[in-house]
Amino acid sequence: MPGPNGSGIVVFVHPMNAHPFVSTLVLGLALAACDRAPSDVREWTQADHEQPEGAPTGRPAASAGVVGAKKSGADPDLVELAWQTKCAGCHGPRGRGDGPDGPMVRAPDLTRAEWQARVTDEELASTIRKGRNKMPAFDRLPEAVVSGLVKRIRASRSDATPHD
Repeated sequence: MPGPNGSGIVVFVHPMNAHPFVSTLVLGLALAACDRAPSDVREWTQADHEQPEGAPTGRPAASAGVVGAKKSGADPDLVELAWQTKCAGCHGPRGRGDGPDGPMVRAPDLTRAEWQARVTDEELASTIRKGRNKMPAFDRLPEAVVSGLVKRIRASRSDATPHD
């Protein structure tokens, strides 16, 4: 019976016999990578966190969706990160309740003027911290971030007629 290459010779390598070769190859590649000089990576120092107000941080600029977050004292990047990781899954990128899980949990449209008129800043902050209905509590968020999220929600207010 001919082999896969038509020669009639079938070579079978038992997986147990291939293991030392693969391990040696992986180890050799790992060691070769360790010999490379670091490109632009440097040792972290405490001074990396002690930047004067307004100094460049090396981070990308805050998203346009974080209007008003700086007034709360929170870093706009942290507020946006909190929104993207904790809120957008249900409330969507702009707060309209159109996130991937929004319909399943019936996330409200936080941009509606009539909804915003009914809810105080304190109620918003309390809901963020304690949760409500299917919304989990985010009680470990720093107060400045909670305040920044409240300001972000307020800044997203739409006085236009609902879009759907």
